[in-house]
Amino acid sequence: MFYRSFISLSLVFSVLVAPELVASQALGSSQSVATVQDAKDLNEWLRRMHEASKNRAYIGTYVVSSGGQLQSAKIWHVCEAGQQTERVETLTGAPRSTFRHNEQVVTFLPDQKLVRHEKREALNSFPEIVQSSDHRISDFYKLKLEGTERVAGVDADVAVLVSKDAMRFGYRVWTEQKKGLVVKLQTLDVDGRVLEQAAFSELLMDAPVKMEKLLQMMGKVEGLRAEHPTIVKTTASAQGWYLPSSVAGFKPISCYKRSAPAGAASLAEDSMHWVFSDGLASVSLFVESYDRQRHTKESGTSMGATHTLTRHIGSYWLTAMGEVPMVTLKQFANGLERKK
Repeated sequence: MFYRSFISLSLVFSVLVAPELVASQALGSSQSVATVQDAKDLNEWLRRMHEASKNRAYIGTYVVSSGGQLQSAKIWHVCEAGQQTERVETLTGAPRSTFRHNEQVVTFLPDQKLVRHEKREALNSFPEIVQSSDHRISDFYKLKLEGTERVAGVDADVAVLVSKDAMRFGYRVWTEQKKGLVVKLQTLDVDGRVLEQAAFSELLMDAPVKMEKLLQMMGKVEGLRAEHPTIVKTTASAQGWYLPSSVAGFKPISCYKRSAPAGAASLAEDSMHWVFSDGLASVSLFVESYDRQRHTKESGTSMGATHTLTRHIGSYWLTAMGEVPMVTLKQFANGLERKK
């Protein structure tokens, strides 16, 4: 959660935070309640609310509490002419600066004198997911409004997305009233208990962030060793894998074949990354060749809302990961099969 929270708001905000969950830019708080009540379909309502996030600049300090740990980052975000750029600077742990310009992501790791270049398509991107007719978020979540609170110096409306089954978590979301930016987010277990929380501790809306300046900083890579991981779009079937039985509500949205940078041991050559989503939550299946030295024991672990499950499948090793209950990961792991 920590790294994904700080690497880009698109991984925290594009699933829940970027969409305005209470008020569109043209609506006040009282109007937003009526809008929710009158919406014919939750997907349509979420997509309409998301429009308010497309033309916003802000600077803020974002704090994530998960698994008894606290992490924070400074964020600069700007949108200009349909282009989005952001800078995320970690304030705790090892130094890390991440820049994203549309699909291009550049991560600076000063302790390692390393810069990593990646291209990330609309992976886990909330607007693209809800626009798909294959995803019916309202089948698996219902919306409740809970009033207003003050967060990071701004008045915010509070809404809860309640899961209708035990296969996914719920979310409580605080959105700034005037323009709808999410300022606080809680992930809730099936009993409504808070698993993890992310919130702005300070926030400057409509900040004077210049895209040109962020892009200049993004391009200063002199003197650093560069990594360019190879990511090729593919299908699970082409890689010899399939799920005979689907997991309720989760649809495959992307599949990539990955090759590790030279000298890296974290991923085997031609490992597969298969992503599923129900429109809000997502699950990643990483499949690589089994390595007796690295893959010593099957396990299931959790950190806040993030669960991880590993399995040995023939000559392959599966790592299933997602902000979903463990029972959901087990269905994916137990159902994945190799084509004969």
